[in-house]
Amino acid sequence: QVHLVESGGGSVQPGGSLRLSCAASGSRFSITDMGWYRQPPGKQRELVAGITVAGRTKYAGPSEGRFTITRDNDKNTVFLQIKSLKPEDTAMYYCHVREEEYIGVSIRAYDYWGQGTQVTVSS
Repeated sequence: QVHLVESGGGSVQPGGSLRLSCAASGSRFSITDMGWYRQPPGKQRELVAGITVAGRTKYAGPSEGRFTITRDNDKNTVFLQIKSLKPEDTAMYYCHVREEEYIGVSIRAYDYWGQGTQVTVSS
């Protein structure tokens, strides 16, 4: 069972920056994809950014440019740098981690979610 600990959220003024962190522990197999999702008030959870173990990144359309996702494979930690924050970035931000177990030629995937870290942008 992978345990995720998120940190870095908070209340900031428009134009500010934040760096979210998510550390994974307890993995028995290989942690592959890591990413960040967010859920604005009253809306569905949506992808912000993802990163593979090789470092390939993907961003949801609106996220690209102000959001930067990185990871430290040695520490099983993923980061999300957010700059030029806007009120519409206000949301609960969730870390997602995929763990893969190789069974012969098959792969069994396990998905884990953090409890979320709140980001509030207001003046």
